[in-house]
Formats: sequence, C-alpha cells, structure tokens
Amino acid sequence: MRLAYDPSHYRDNTSLKDTIDTVARLGYEYVELSPRKDFIWFYEYPKVDKQRIKDLKRYCADAGVKISSVLPVQQWSSPNEQEREAAVRNWKRTIEITSELEVDLMNSEFSGDKSRPVESEAAFVKSMEELMPIFEKEGIKLNLQSHPNDFIELNTEAIAMIRALDKDWIKLVYSVPHAFFYDDGIGDVAKHIDEAGDLLAHVLIADTLNHKAAFGLRYIVNPPDAKVTIHQHLNPGEGEIDFDALYRKLREINFDGIVTNSVFAYPDRPEWSNEVTLKSIREGLNIKEGLNI
Repeated sequence: MRLAYDPSHYRDNTSLKDTIDTVARLGYEYVELSPRKDFIWFYEYPKVDKQRIKDLKRYCADAGVKISSVLPVQQWSSPNEQEREAAVRNWKRTIEITSELEVDLMNSEFSGDKSRPVESEAAFVKSMEELMPIFEKEGIKLNLQSHPNDFIELNTEAIAMIRALDKDWIKLVYSVPHAFFYDDGIGDVAKHIDEAGDLLAHVLIADTLNHKAAFGLRYIVNPPDAKVTIHQHLNPGEGEIDFDALYRKLREINFDGIVTNSVFAYPDRPEWSNEVTLKSIREGLNIKEGLNI
C-alpha cells in the first residue's frame, strides 16, 4: 500500500519546492501531483519545461518524497470537438512530462457534459483511442474516477466504462467524498468497493454530507432548483460517510493500492486537518504510527 498526500491545500500560496518539503514534513513518502497553476493546471496546456522537470525531481529526491501519480484534468470528453482536440493535445504533453518525471501512473476524471452523456461518451472513447497507444508506449498506467458533474457519476457506470476499454492497465479511483453521487444519495461505500472488484486501485479519503438529504433543503440555492453540483472534502467524521464500513471493507479485501489524503476543506489549518485525517487512515487501516509506506 502507498499512503499519499494531495497538496491542493498548498497550491495557491506555496512554491513547488516548499510544497514537496511540506509533504515530507507531514509524514508522507508519496505525493499526488494534483493540478497547480505553476505546473499542470485544469484544462490548460502544461506550463512546464525541461528545467522545471529537473527541479521537481531534485526537490523530491532532496525531501525523500516520491510522486505516486500525476493528476491532470482535461475536457477530453467534451462534445465540442475543438475543445476535445485541445484536451488531447494537453494530455499528450502531460503524458510526456510524466514519463520524464519517471512516474508510471496517472489518474484523472471522466469530465464531459452531464447534460449530453451520449455525446460525451463518444468523445471520451475517441480521445482514449488516440491516447491509449501513447500510454502503452510510455509504460504509464491510468486510474479513472467519476467526479460530480461528469458525464458519468454513478459507480456502476464508471466501472462499466473502464471495463469497456478492456485494458489491464486502466483501473478505478474510488473517491470517498463522492460516494453519495455514486449511487444517487445512498452512499453505500462497502457495496461500491464490492462493485469495483479487481478494478479498485486508488482510494481518496475525505468526508462529505449527503447532498440528497433533508428533502433538498440541506443546500439552499437561489433561484430554487438551480442546477448546481456540490460536495465537500472534509476530515473523516465531519460528514455522513460510514468510515467504519469503508475501512472494514478495505481491510477485508486486503487493499494494497494507493490511499490518498484528499481533504481540502481547511486551507487555513492544513496541518491540523492532516493530523485528524492521517490518524483516521492509520487507525482505520491498521497502519502503524510513524510508518511511511
């Protein structure tokens, strides 16, 4: 198992070097390289050159931190062909950067347009047909998650789409704070993991409230019934995810993939938040205190 940290808390106010150093100080051997403006940002062409890549490799070596995965988010499932083509171009460059970083894993979201699922699926498959040979040439694996407001939100549909690609190097990211989107407000985390089976490769840890609860009054929006998508990435225990069931199921299946601290709710208190979440993960998965994995 690899225990990793997503440093999104730090992306807006901390340099790349200081971010890597902070990940080490917080007790992690692995960092998930999530979007940040000075490296690979959402939907944009990566702002990275050879020197930047060398710098990051040096920062990681000096801090004793390894990159568990590189996480780009691009509109590769957009029904707008110009937007899709740009996303594929950005993906190609990001794969190249990942290879130069000597990282063999990327993870991402389905993206697309929730209101146009059939067209988005067609765009996604077309993008994957272009990109899969490049992934295979570079020896880079891919983990995918369905994200709230993607063209795929349900857990079963995400699993079906990954199986349809039929590549043993494409697996599932299970994002715990998205659980209530995965089954339309039930949040049965143990069932979701059973559904994933051998595809489960990566678990993102954070809590959330059920957006479907309280007859639609938990989140009041104006005007009423406006089409919004909302969820949180809270410390475990602050929302309504059944973490006892989650950890019990992961122990039961002897999960041996990546577990990432994915709490973003406290940019003003990131170290405190990490203490709470890391304690939950270690106790829930029976990871000895002080052990980096």
